[in-house]
Amino acid sequence: MSAQQATSDEHILTVHCPEAYGLVSAVASNLTDQGCDIFDVKHFSDRHDNEFFIRCHTISAPGTVTTQSLIEGFRPVAEKHSMDFRLVDARKKTRVLVMVSKISHCLADLLHRAHVGSLPVEIVAVVSNHTDLQPLVDFYQIPFHHVPVTRDTKAQAEAQLLELVDAYDTELVVLARYMQILSDELTQQLAGRCINIHHSFLPSFKGAKPYHQAYERGVKMVGATAHYVTPDLDEGPIIAQRVIPVDHAHTPEDLVTVGSEAETQALSRAVKWHAEGRVVISGNRTIVLA
Repeated sequence: MSAQQATSDEHILTVHCPEAYGLVSAVASNLTDQGCDIFDVKHFSDRHDNEFFIRCHTISAPGTVTTQSLIEGFRPVAEKHSMDFRLVDARKKTRVLVMVSKISHCLADLLHRAHVGSLPVEIVAVVSNHTDLQPLVDFYQIPFHHVPVTRDTKAQAEAQLLELVDAYDTELVVLARYMQILSDELTQQLAGRCINIHHSFLPSFKGAKPYHQAYERGVKMVGATAHYVTPDLDEGPIIAQRVIPVDHAHTPEDLVTVGSEAETQALSRAVKWHAEGRVVISGNRTIVLA
C-alpha cells in the first residue's frame, strides 16, 4: 500500500438498552447494511436487571460512510429498541485534561503512555494546585495551568477549571492524585467524564499515611481503584482495580512503592477502556466490554 493510499475508516458503536430478543442481529444488520464490516464485537445480556450492552468496532472502505451518516442511519434501530448509543470515529483520540497535586507517578505514567501511543488519548493540558510538577509537564510540551485552591477561593478555582475544560474541548478529566475534593456541583457537571484513582485501603485506613497504617495492621495485599467521580466521595462507579500481594517483609516504604504501581496500572487501564468506548455506566456500576 502506498503512503498516499487511504486506509479503512473505523468506528466504534456502544449501545445500552432494555433486554430483548434479536438485539445483536438488529445492531449487526444495520451496520452491515450501511456498508460496515464488524471487526470486533463484545456484548452482555444482564438478565438480572433486564439490560443489554454491546460494543461494535467497525471498518469500512474509505469515504463510503461518515460518522454522522452512521449515526443517522442507526437512529431508527435505536428508537425502535429504546437504545442509548454512542458512535464515534475510532481513530480520533480522546481529549484529556489531567489534574494533579504534588505526587507524580500517575501523571508521569499517563504522559509517557500518551506520548508513545499506548493510550488512545491526547493530553491537552495539565491543571494543578501546585507548581511542583510543571517541569515534568513542560518536558512533554503540554500546557500547564496553576490553579491554586484555598477554602476561600475554591469556588473561583472550580469556575476557572470549567473554563479550561471548555477551552480545550475536553472530553475526559482525569484526577491523577489530585488532592482536592471537588464540589457536588462540579462533579455533577463532569458526570461520566471524570475519572479518579485512589488506594483501595479506603475506608479502612483514612487520612494521612494510609500505607503506614496498613503496615501496622499487617495487610496482605495492596490495591488501587479507578472510578468515575460522583458527589459521593470515592464511591462512584468502578472502572478498573489492581491488587498486588504483599507480606510481612514489606516496609511502609515498600508498600508505598507497590501501591504506586497499582495506582498507575489501574488508572491507565481505566483511561484506556474509557477512551476506547468500552465502559458503560449502569446505575452505580459499570459494564466493561473489554
